[in-house]
Amino acid sequence: MRFLPALLLAAPAWAAHSGVAKPRTSPELSDIALFVMAALGVWLVRRAMRARFAKRQKAETLKAKTLKD
Repeated sequence: MRFLPALLLAAPAWAAHSGVAKPRTSPELSDIALFVMAALGVWLVRRAMRARFAKRQKAETLKAKTLKD
């Protein structure tokens, strides 16, 4: 169930290709959409990891202060 939002967000990228070969003059809209989705995914994961690390550091600091007192 967790992968459903990601699947729905990626659906427009799959629908953008027509399947007809033509000369490539610039990136397709689907290429741009995939890049944006990848960048967003990296940003979300980094944000979550930073929050997780900050929470762990805060807990360790409080624990050290409690043991010290």
